[in-house]
Amino acid sequence: MPSTYPHSLPKKTACEGHLRCESCVEMLFVRGSGNCVQCDTPLRKSNFRVQLFEDPAVDKEVEIRKKVLKIYNKRDVDFSSLREYNDYLERVEDIVYNLTNNLDVENTKLRMEQYQRENRDTIQRNKAKLTREQEELEELLLLEQQSNEQRRLDVLQEEQRQLQAKRKNKQALLDELEQSQLPATVLVAQHKVRAAQLETQIEQQKQVVKPTNIFSTGIHMRQTVSLQAVPRLEEVLYKYQPLQVETYGPPVPELEQLGRLG
Repeated sequence: MPSTYPHSLPKKTACEGHLRCESCVEMLFVRGSGNCVQCDTPLRKSNFRVQLFEDPAVDKEVEIRKKVLKIYNKRDVDFSSLREYNDYLERVEDIVYNLTNNLDVENTKLRMEQYQRENRDTIQRNKAKLTREQEELEELLLLEQQSNEQRRLDVLQEEQRQLQAKRKNKQALLDELEQSQLPATVLVAQHKVRAAQLETQIEQQKQVVKPTNIFSTGIHMRQTVSLQAVPRLEEVLYKYQPLQVETYGPPVPELEQLGRLG
C-alpha cells in the first residue's frame, strides 16, 4: 500500500519509485526478499530506503546519479582537453537520463559494466583520492569545531572573571563603609570611580579580538597557498569615434548652423 499514515516513514524501491510505508515493507518482505506488487520486480528488503524528496522522480534520479558517479568518477585533470571532459560529462548525463526514464536500460547497464572493466584502476585511484579528501575535510571541520569550542570557553571564563571583579569591588565598598573613618559620600564617590574604571577595562578587553590561526576553509592564516595567476587579457582601450549616419540625401546641417540660421 502507498504510504498514507503520518506515523509511517515513506520508503521507496528502485523499481519505478513505488512507495511503501515501513509497516508494509516489514509485512511484504518478511523473508528479506520478494516482488513489487505493482511492477513484479524482484526486490530485497535491504534495497528500501527513506524517500528524501517529495517528488518520487527527483528522488529516483538523485539515487541513480549517486550510483553512476561512483563508477564515472573521473575529473577534469584526467583529460587532455576541456572538450574531452565535456564529452565525458555528456555521456554520464545520458546514462543517468536513460536509467531514470527506463530507456534502453539493458544496453546502458552493459555500457557501464564495460566502462568499469576498462577503467578499473582509474576508478579505484579516484575513489581513494576522494576518500583522502573527505578525511582531510572532516579533520579540518573537527579542528574548526574545537577552535570554536575553545573560544566559547574563553568567553565564559572572561565573563566569570569580570563578574568576580565586580563582586570584589562591591564587597570592598561594604568593607570600607564598615571600617573606614571617611564619610560615606566620599567612599561611595571613590567606589563609583573604581567601578567606572573597571567598566572601561572590561570594554577594552571585549574589543580585543583574539587572533585566529585557521580559516573556516582550513587554510592557516600564515600558510603560503600557491594559486595559479589569472591570465591578464590585453585589450585595446576604448576610443570614441563619431557616429556616421548615411542619410542618402542632402547633408544634415550642424547644430551651430541650425541655431544661427533658424
